[in-house]
Amino acid sequence: MLVAAKSLLVKARAKRYAVPAFNINNLEILKSVMTAAVELKSPVIIQTSEGAIQYAGLDYLLVMVRVAAQAKIPIALHLDHGKDLALIKQVIKRGYTSIMFDGSRLPLAKNIAITKKVVGWARPAGVSVEAEIGVLAGIEDLVSASQRDAALTDPEEAVRFANLTGCDSLAVAIGTAHGAYKFHGKCHLDIPRLERIAKLVRLPLVLHGASGVLEDVVKMAEHYGAKLGRARGVMDMDIKQAIKRGVAKVNIDTDLRLAFTAGIREAVADMPKVIDPRELMHPANLLMTEVAKRKMKLFGSAGRA
Repeated sequence: MLVAAKSLLVKARAKRYAVPAFNINNLEILKSVMTAAVELKSPVIIQTSEGAIQYAGLDYLLVMVRVAAQAKIPIALHLDHGKDLALIKQVIKRGYTSIMFDGSRLPLAKNIAITKKVVGWARPAGVSVEAEIGVLAGIEDLVSASQRDAALTDPEEAVRFANLTGCDSLAVAIGTAHGAYKFHGKCHLDIPRLERIAKLVRLPLVLHGASGVLEDVVKMAEHYGAKLGRARGVMDMDIKQAIKRGVAKVNIDTDLRLAFTAGIREAVADMPKVIDPRELMHPANLLMTEVAKRKMKLFGSAGRA
């Protein structure tokens, strides 16, 4: 069933687990995530970026998620990194239950002003609003920033932002990055900064750019020809520490992309005579479901539906 994200996230922060938020672009990704969520009885947030909407079409995505929402687990449909205000208005009217306005690259005063305006549009419709303060480095689906442009969230600014905007959840920058190349070698998140933010901001906190870039999946993809080089993600131990300190929503995109890529490469290599796309996508579907299950167990959301 479709629900507002706020109802899921407030409970998650109080109980110290996180709801997984998976970016989808097509039917295969959606079905793989839903298979995992139903099997593990996990609440889940299905999110589409502006790029996904350009690729698949809003009508297709809405119909697919409405079918998925017939499952007996709570699901939120979320617009990820919304910057186009006309699109934000549209998805609120069309049935999304959660939206993110991403004003993180704007001057703080302008970010506050527009976020407050978006909250005014969403609240009468019962739609949850996620906002962001701080800038993540990396590149992922129409969202990009260099290491030079990245800025970690200031705790004092975060509480002021939350109070002035009335947003329902707040994405913070504590050292994560979008894409598969987050770090050079192993690197830890700024957990002390997160602790300071969490003491001041009682809203559910959100972690973007949090894929683990799973080593076994990367090795599988490279075995079948991928050239991923120094792909590095966030360590599981850091994710667990972040969840204990107020993070109630963790975004995952890159890990599913890598699983899809590894599965497709395996199928093409191992089944050279197969021309049925359903068969060729089967290994990718299985691997994406396995990755989604790992995340649900890591975040503590399994059994919480």
